[in-house]
Amino acid sequence: MSWMRRLDEGGGFIRPTAPLNRFPDFVAHLVQRLKATCPALGKKKIAAVLARAGLHLGVSVPRPGPVRARAPNESWHVDLTAVPFARLLRWPFAWWVAVAVDHASRLVVGFAVLVRRPSSTETASFLGRAIRRTGASPRTVITDHGREFTGAFRRHCRRLGIRQRLGRVGQHGSIAIVERFIRSMKSECTRRILMPFRLAAMQTEFGSYATWFNEHRPHEALGGRTPLEVYTRAPPANERPRFEPRPLWPTRARCAAPNAPMKGPAGARLVLVVRGLASKRHLPVIQIRRAV
Repeated sequence: MSWMRRLDEGGGFIRPTAPLNRFPDFVAHLVQRLKATCPALGKKKIAAVLARAGLHLGVSVPRPGPVRARAPNESWHVDLTAVPFARLLRWPFAWWVAVAVDHASRLVVGFAVLVRRPSSTETASFLGRAIRRTGASPRTVITDHGREFTGAFRRHCRRLGIRQRLGRVGQHGSIAIVERFIRSMKSECTRRILMPFRLAAMQTEFGSYATWFNEHRPHEALGGRTPLEVYTRAPPANERPRFEPRPLWPTRARCAAPNAPMKGPAGARLVLVVRGLASKRHLPVIQIRRAV
């Protein structure tokens, strides 16, 4: 009892010089540098991208929750959005973008850049290109009630044996998956670049963003995995062996979620490497390496 009281009062004979769970100062420097390099990343997104690179910090990434589509290509969301230069939503003041997103994996399975709002025939053609590019046809396509998804689009779906499901009029979130992608696309891409006036240049910009979104951007709803990892059932990067910068951390102790085994000895000194996909700074690809 006397010994335990002395330990509680901080006067024990065996006392670590620093808390076991305290990260070295250079870890805070890495996080600050990443935030300065990529100011659009929040604390949860920073923790998620660092976990994929092998450094697990305190802000945990939630495990994937239940979704209505249990496997890729069961349901696709298709929608349109205008990306304006000015207040007028027509060329030459805006681009129109069509996107198709897989529900289960959030993978961008198709996109198209248009100079005007498409007709139902053009939207049907876009869906056909996405199916040929992916090599798979969805069972269900979820759209809103726009005129682009009537007429030729409905006939095209029936011809392919695809069920078209419509979102509820006036109900927010009825097509939330694709709406969330469009919001991310605008905040992470189109509002951070000078909008090109050439169609080929705009297609390149959206192609680069779609590649980054599919392959490098972790998703909270997917437990920190990327859409491509879920779609292809690849082992998630955030569950690979991790670096451990805390020198006194026990080898078998759990880390920030998702728990991963330790790679090498504890007390690793690390450096942060940030490069832009296709040399675009707003599309960061994060790597962590041991310091030489």
